[in-house]
Amino acid sequence: MKTAICSSCQKPKAHLNCGLCQAQLCKSCAQFLDDDTFSFLQPLPEKLSHPTYCAPCYNETIAGALDDYQQVMKRAEDVIVFFKNQGKETRLIKRAEKTLRVTECSDREETLLRLAFLAAQNNFNGLIDVDIVGAKIFDHAYQTTNYNGSGMPAHLDPNKYAPE
Repeated sequence: MKTAICSSCQKPKAHLNCGLCQAQLCKSCAQFLDDDTFSFLQPLPEKLSHPTYCAPCYNETIAGALDDYQQVMKRAEDVIVFFKNQGKETRLIKRAEKTLRVTECSDREETLLRLAFLAAQNNFNGLIDVDIVGAKIFDHAYQTTNYNGSGMPAHLDPNKYAPE
């Protein structure tokens, strides 16, 4: 019986494999990625979907993508949002982009943040005509709510439409 040797530290008992290069790793040398690390990124690229990475693959692939993801998330928190019933404020804003849609979210705030993330990912700083609808789901004795949202991305002047 042959024991696996860690490709990083050369110790025996390497039970894990890198998701990209398939190098054998021990638990102390492996870099782990949670399932929800890139949860707002849709569709998730194949290279970011593995749970375990070696240090070189993590530094090459994951570290840069994680920095980009966090920057987009920070921009998403600053997206200016106008709901569908605020047509008076947004009547002069150009509506030329395709509507963004998010489905099956667990709560209203997550739905709004996912819409803002999609807008920020496409280099927009605003969302107009946002509509979030909750649908009740009955499962015998339990009741849950799934939220679906839609909104149109827009380029807004932050000085003119800044939240108060």
